[in-house]
Amino acid sequence: MIFLTARAVEEVKKFMASENIGAEGGLRVRVMPGGCSGFQYGLDVEDAPREDDEIIVHESNGGIRLFVDPFSGQYLEGVEIDYVSSVMGSGFTFKNPSATGSCGCGSSFTV
Repeated sequence: MIFLTARAVEEVKKFMASENIGAEGGLRVRVMPGGCSGFQYGLDVEDAPREDDEIIVHESNGGIRLFVDPFSGQYLEGVEIDYVSSVMGSGFTFKNPSATGSCGCGSSFTV
């Protein structure tokens, strides 16, 4: 399960509305090789899932459809996605209970 905080749900819904994403669309949550710690997270809004995606819809995530490919799914169990604003900027953050390390910027991790 992937969890979105209330603030993250609010921001994703605003972005999806601005991109005219319809009812079949959702938020792609993915993990890619790269970053200074080995893996990095990615978020994209998409009009529809891909054939091999797991589609996660949960009431606690504001009904937002999450699209997760098989590779990414193995690294995302229990991840919490938040949206934070500070004097240094704003953006999405990830809390991953499976990560054994992360970089200073918080966008890449090690398992």
